[in-house]
Order: sequence, then C-alpha cells, then structure tokens
Amino acid sequence: MDSDCAPDTPFGYDAFRRHCMSHTVLEMLASKWVYLVVGALKPGRRRYGELQRKVEGITPKMLTQTLRVLERDGLVRREIFPVIPPRVEYELTDLGRNLADLLNQIRVWSEQHAPDIRDARARSLEGELTG
Repeated sequence: MDSDCAPDTPFGYDAFRRHCMSHTVLEMLASKWVYLVVGALKPGRRRYGELQRKVEGITPKMLTQTLRVLERDGLVRREIFPVIPPRVEYELTDLGRNLADLLNQIRVWSEQHAPDIRDARARSLEGELTG
C-alpha cells in the first residue's frame, strides 16, 4: 500500500488524497480521450487507423499518447504483426474490459440526459443575457 493513502479505507486507498495512487488513477480516467479510446475498443481489436476514424477529433499525437498510457496501466494490449508494412492492433485487457463496462454506463447516461443538459445550458445563457 502507498504510504500517502488511507489504511483504514476498504481497499487501503483514498482518491481524495493527492499523493495516493488511486488519485492518479482518477486523473488518468478523467481524460476524455482515455474514455473514448476505451469505448472504441470495447467491441474488440482495432488497428490504429480504425481507432483514429472512430474517435473523431483526436490527433495522431494524442491517440498515440493515450494508447501508451492505457498500455502502461494494463488496460490495453498492443500486438505487432511481423508483416511489411508492420500491422499493429490494440485490444482491451480483462482490466480494460471491466473499465469499459463502467464507462459504457456513463456514456449511456450522457446520451440519455444530453437534452436535459442542453436545456439547462440554454436557460443559464438566457439568464446571463437578461440578468
């Protein structure tokens, strides 16, 4: 267990403590690109180009950085095939699939409540303009 965490919590970690490992895990998960790449890999293996087409707006640099972080953290597995040109495929590990299930619930919630958020933003903007 990390010395900067809380031994009295159920798992020995406390995400509210800045130097606790669970805090850094939350920081990684807070990236929209992490969220979207994990979601894009949920159905199964994909090549780099497929991921780039699926995740609209991500730059090649950001996709590469995100895949490296996910691989480092054990959420994504990269496989390189010895062909010319080299073919690389990415897939979620068991840990990544477990995370994808959780993130999918957030995606569904966001799609279901997008109109509510849109309406709240519109009301807020109206209040700013008239207030």
